[in-house]
Amino acid sequence: MSTLTSHRVLSFDAYGTLIDWETGIYTSFLSTLPSTTPNPSKRDILIHFHSLESSHQTSHPNLPYSHLLSKIHPLLTSKLNLPTPTDEASRRFGESVGDWPAFPDTLDALKRLQKHFKLVILSNTDRESFSATNAKQLPGIDFDAVLTAQHIGSYKPDKRTFEYMLDYVRREWGVERDQVLQTAQSQFHDHHPAREMGIRTVWIVRPGALMGGVGDKGEDICDWKFDTLGDMADAVERTNHEDDE
Repeated sequence: MSTLTSHRVLSFDAYGTLIDWETGIYTSFLSTLPSTTPNPSKRDILIHFHSLESSHQTSHPNLPYSHLLSKIHPLLTSKLNLPTPTDEASRRFGESVGDWPAFPDTLDALKRLQKHFKLVILSNTDRESFSATNAKQLPGIDFDAVLTAQHIGSYKPDKRTFEYMLDYVRREWGVERDQVLQTAQSQFHDHHPAREMGIRTVWIVRPGALMGGVGDKGEDICDWKFDTLGDMADAVERTNHEDDE
């Protein structure tokens, strides 16, 4: 019977799972608006953002994420009936990823989990953006591998992204598919494509999240489910304690 601790690698989605990207996107977007502009609701911003991000990741799989954010920024303002932004405002939005905050439980949970697993980032971002996140929001965490869309040439939920990760962990560490846990909040980006590829998943729900669902396209799926990464770390430690007894 498979347990959490029978796996060797945690493959993480970063933004939405480790990083509170909804707050980051919202606050970064508002900071690009003129001070006299009424602020749209967080829900409206995120719903339109999610749609634009998904369509542009499909149509521009080789575009670095920071550039993709800059590209969709004026489209987002248009969807929200806001003034057309300056090029500088769009550039700042694209470069804001490193300022998006970590969830309060993330740093401690990663420190505990790295005692039991290899930690891999599998992210729809670019090297520079994630490096900024690692330095500013996740200090002291030395991930065993950082695999980004910029490395891979595809964005999740494209299955090529997961194939790349599986090839990497097999080649570098001799880790097979059944020893990997895709650990993520997004059903759309992570759980559904991972399930189709036979990868077990841990759903970090992040209650209240507005993005990452599948809507009416399917059900929520996972092998394990926790509200927070801290809850998952607690479960891993309990399992290890029981195994030692």
